[in-house]
Amino acid sequence: MSDKLKIIIAYTAICTIWGSTWLVIKIGLETLTPLLAAGLRFALAGVILFGIIQFKKIVVPWDENTRWFYFVIALTSFSLPFGLVYWGEHQISSGLTSILFGMYPLCVALISSIMIKTDRVTFLKVLGVLLGFGGVVTIFSNDVQFSGNPDALLGMGAVVMSAVIQAFSAVTIKKHGHDISPFVVSFVPMSISAVLLLGASVSVEDYSIVQFTPMALFSIFFLAIFGTIVTFVSYFWLLKRVEVVLLSLTAFVTPLIAVLLGVLLLNEKVSAELFAGAFLVFTGIATANAKEIRVFVRNKFLEKK
Repeated sequence: MSDKLKIIIAYTAICTIWGSTWLVIKIGLETLTPLLAAGLRFALAGVILFGIIQFKKIVVPWDENTRWFYFVIALTSFSLPFGLVYWGEHQISSGLTSILFGMYPLCVALISSIMIKTDRVTFLKVLGVLLGFGGVVTIFSNDVQFSGNPDALLGMGAVVMSAVIQAFSAVTIKKHGHDISPFVVSFVPMSISAVLLLGASVSVEDYSIVQFTPMALFSIFFLAIFGTIVTFVSYFWLLKRVEVVLLSLTAFVTPLIAVLLGVLLLNEKVSAELFAGAFLVFTGIATANAKEIRVFVRNKFLEKK
């Protein structure tokens, strides 16, 4: 299988699976507390990843440079952003959460332009990011209600802060994580995060409302295996092969996938906003990738004539 096909498959898997995670997180939060739910997700994922690493006999680097890298990624990829997202989604709807997290590609573009010289942010990439974000807002325009509720406003702020922190993490991995296996980049920081999140949960959360219902267990297992292991290993693998700004555009595609899954599986109504938003999302992706598309067309078609 060629690298190009692997990239397409990995990108598609990320968009499809992450498109369902917002809803599954919400399901889990019906009977679990935010930090506990996030911590159990990463703890289970860490155990499974440890088994994979042992089976594949993957070397886990452990020196002064990698230790600081693991700790930074643990804080910025998992502990802080997911703690904020889980807490934020406890205050606001999953639709509004996905819209606010749509700021992620713009944050990546700005941070990448500062930290990575080769990932130059062009006018077309910025325009593509803005079009995509506009598409996400359009898709959910009928379902989202903004209110002056202090808890809701804090939840919105938490999700935006999560997007900023994860953007920094993605650029850091792109810059410093080239020589480390994607399984290791996932396993070590994720395991550290599980300890931090569960420790924080024990300290501050009220367990009197916690119930491990079948749906809560489904949420933990689905998010650990598919929403964490499959997606993050694929994402970290792609970070070594695709520009970080282009990869961040998955944040626009995932809400669209969520809507389409609702239409196909739950018979939800299709609105004019869905089609308008979808058009803007795909226009944004095409705009941001305009240079790559031109190169592909020239290499595959024009040069053969």
